[in-house]
Amino acid sequence: MIKKNTIDLDFDRDHIWHPYTSMTKPIPVYPVTHANHNIIHLETGEQLIDGMASWWSAIHGYNHPVINNAMIEQINNMSHIMFGGITHNSAVELCKKIVNITPPSLTKVFLADSGSVSVEVAIKMALQYWLSQGITTKQKLMTPYKGYHGDTFAAMSVCDPVNSMHSLYSGFLPEHVFVPAPVSQFGGEFNQAEAQELEEYFKANHSQVAAFIIEPIVQNAGGMNFYHPDYLACVRKLCTQYNVLLICDEIATGFGRTGKLFAVEHANIEPDIMCIGKALTGGSMTLSATITSNKIAIGISEGEAGVLMHGPTFMGNPLACAAACASIDLLLEQNWQQRIKQINTQLQQLNKCSELDAVANVRTLGAIGVVELNEAAGNVDVDVAKIQAYFVEQGVWIRPFGKLIYLMPPYISDDTSIKTLCDAIYNAIKGKHYA
Repeated sequence: MIKKNTIDLDFDRDHIWHPYTSMTKPIPVYPVTHANHNIIHLETGEQLIDGMASWWSAIHGYNHPVINNAMIEQINNMSHIMFGGITHNSAVELCKKIVNITPPSLTKVFLADSGSVSVEVAIKMALQYWLSQGITTKQKLMTPYKGYHGDTFAAMSVCDPVNSMHSLYSGFLPEHVFVPAPVSQFGGEFNQAEAQELEEYFKANHSQVAAFIIEPIVQNAGGMNFYHPDYLACVRKLCTQYNVLLICDEIATGFGRTGKLFAVEHANIEPDIMCIGKALTGGSMTLSATITSNKIAIGISEGEAGVLMHGPTFMGNPLACAAACASIDLLLEQNWQQRIKQINTQLQQLNKCSELDAVANVRTLGAIGVVELNEAAGNVDVDVAKIQAYFVEQGVWIRPFGKLIYLMPPYISDDTSIKTLCDAIYNAIKGKHYA
């Protein structure tokens, strides 16, 4: 039985700053009492089918007994212990699993607090590696437009500098080298002109570039761009040729979301550094990891500093590590590839949105479905408050951004749930509930 306490929405509105929300004109928030499976329960009685997997992390849904029991067992021993000079079984077992499932060359694991922090760590690894080699000119990063890597300062600096939510910080952030966003689409033909154009950037900038950072196959919050695997293979080739490290940000794409366990597998490449997070714990706890090769780890360790200059207080949190171990086991013990294929088949129902004048494009990949609006929608971003109110009335939880109305449902979502989610998006656009 869930104990219900009245949630003080007045206090919430006046004192609590929610993500990307104005304190003077806040959009409504919905009071949640509990969540089970793929259902979010509101205090007001509504039961909402979750289409977001809590920002793409709750791949097993909510309140999964295996993850819960792993955390209960761990919390009865200790919920946290410092990681400096101490280790524990949950961290060791988790890192074993990470090393086993990520590309073979990635053998060293740095546990961090969140996705943004894992990107910060990856950037510091890259910069410190070259310094340890006595090379002081490689102080910049290279990255495509439309990218998104997080909200902390170094992560913001490699997000799209013009069309991202961080553009107002441009004068304060380090200036990096931005290349055209991938154009050739997943499932289509690869335009070799993209490879030639990309090489020109490497020729001109490689001496000052420490690493190329990219979200493999799917540029997520920068516009849900599903690009051709040959583009990623080209990046890997050029990084090797021009002595630039490759950082792949798998925070959103990892753990099966694109149909491969990690999206780099679509291009059959291995990065020098990989960032993972979000679904790492099945959405139950905050945790991320930055994984790298022996070459990078030894290079840093034999440099002037002798250590990687980073150490979060909650690094290797035992409770989060226990949840992550359980989540990874849950994923790998099932036929997750077939599950993702089934979800993708159901997400094809979004294609009917293409018949609507306001829709520019519909695309799906793995367990991701995207409907992109066009100028017929009024050339303005979706009114999040208005469309979410409509979605709640329809019994679904979907949170769009910009011109994108998208789904990244938990993997446990059944066919009926996904049909309800797809129908809600179609009806919201058809009924012009988005603006």
